Amino acid sequence: MDLDAFREALLAVMERKVHWAWPLFNAGVVTADRLHLHFEQEYATYVRDFPVLVGWAYVQCPIPEVRRDLIENVYEEETGGLVAGRPHPVLFLEYPRGLGMDLARFEEVELLPAAAAYRAVLDELAQKQGWEVAAAVTTIFIEGTPYERGELDAQAKKRPEEALENHPLVKHYGLPVEFLALTKAHRKVEGSHRRSAWSVVLDHVPPVARPPVVAGMQRALATWLAYRDDVARACGLTRLA
Repeated sequence: MDLDAFREALLAVMERKVHWAWPLFNAGVVTADRLHLHFEQEYATYVRDFPVLVGWAYVQCPIPEVRRDLIENVYEEETGGLVAGRPHPVLFLEYPRGLGMDLARFEEVELLPAAAAYRAVLDELAQKQGWEVAAAVTTIFIEGTPYERGELDAQAKKRPEEALENHPLVKHYGLPVEFLALTKAHRKVEGSHRRSAWSVVLDHVPPVARPPVVAGMQRALATWLAYRDDVARACGLTRLA
């Protein structure tokens, strides 16, 4: 697999990271009394432990330049010491805090079946398939969006960035803007994170490792879609078509 084919295969995965229920979440269709289910599953499936998942890529990697990029990501996510000021998982909890949810729920979340399956795949890909798969799945798939092509091509569509006052949680659920601390932090750091993620994978993954990386990304996508199906059902959403 040459570099161009590798890049296109990765972008093809990311452009399929779209779920039918997300527009409904953004439109405020989920009732307020069920919204906590979404936050709990996101937190326990990957948000809480995201620095650890990236850390697995770091400890397996033999390339100092790549390790430096990965550990910078870990440091920011774990401490907020470069941009956010607080750990990103802590900032995530500001969403439910601002909505008046019981934060004790987040201490012992029971994962939905497909959420548990997705997390199991993330753990396997981060720990047992080599640093290349671990880096791609954590920094490109988990952190990335369907707009990754816009991170590589100045002519491609960029990820949308609405005014904070128009954020769905503010607009539909009354979240005060000051509780969007994680959203603000992501806007400050994500540009450099995206460039770093793609540089690590495209510049340093050797040709022999490219097919396993693509396969890992495809597994992550398949289990993520099933996970989001499970969350949508738990939140009372039904796919019409």
